[in-house]
Amino acid sequence: MKRYSFFAMLSRMKYITRWGLMRNSRQENLSEHTLEVAYIAHALAVLHGKVDPARVIMCALYHDCSEILTGDMPTPVKYYNPKIKQSYKEIEAAANQRLLGLLPEPMAKTYQKSFFEEDPQVISLVKAADKLSALIKCIEELRMGNDDFRQAKNAQLESLHAMNLPEVEQFMEEFLPAYELTLDEMQNIT
Repeated sequence: MKRYSFFAMLSRMKYITRWGLMRNSRQENLSEHTLEVAYIAHALAVLHGKVDPARVIMCALYHDCSEILTGDMPTPVKYYNPKIKQSYKEIEAAANQRLLGLLPEPMAKTYQKSFFEEDPQVISLVKAADKLSALIKCIEELRMGNDDFRQAKNAQLESLHAMNLPEVEQFMEEFLPAYELTLDEMQNIT
């Protein structure tokens, strides 16, 4: 019987720390981030109302898996230089193909849809959820007195507003303010 390492590789996400160039009050790993993105992506899909939430969740669950093999390159490096951005996308695609190669072929074909989503609505909701997760991290760090995240928070807000997605604006209006509250304050919201 052939053995496969796909799930063992995914379990390594807990060892990949995010925000490597920033001083963090609390470290965040890739597994934690992925779960939060999936929760938020599901909410955005429900608010959107015209896209399959399950498809969005599946795409969100695998959106950063390539970092198992590529590492988390800092955002300024991978997104602000167009040549590097394109090269990085190619590296991510190759890493995702390599991960899919760690599954039996029938499973790989099923998982391929989540790793290489083609529906632009699904992709935009997952990207928005990813940015919302980053914004939430910034809010949490600022609440802990870590001003190193002030500029990142502003950049995330600007990026989210520029997406022009009503469901994102609704999420930010209705759900985001609770991240500024203490646990006791959250429980008293009516």
